Amino acid sequence: MKDIWQEIRDAGGLTPPIREQICRSYRGRGEKALAAVDGGMVRKYNDFFVVTGCSDEYIVEDDFCTCKDFIYRGRCCWHILAVQIAVAAGSYQEKDGWYIDRWKMIR
Repeated sequence: MKDIWQEIRDAGGLTPPIREQICRSYRGRGEKALAAVDGGMVRKYNDFFVVTGCSDEYIVEDDFCTCKDFIYRGRCCWHILAVQIAVAAGSYQEKDGWYIDRWKMIR
């Protein structure tokens, strides 16, 4: 059986049945992740993926996120899920630069 990420790649993006499956499997986190992908809130820099959340930008690398939800629970947050969806769908903004350089300027 294929996993959801492979289904997204095979379908060439997010079809309505795949969206429903994500929402069924991940509930509120899935809905937030899909909204972030749809809203262009997932960006890939040379060093990290960054997801814009409600109150801040969160760095996502593999199965790690800088958000409080991930730090406290230690499990997949909606930011990580958004990156996984965006990568499988090929639906993220590519930024030619290093996020760490941008972060230094805004902090």
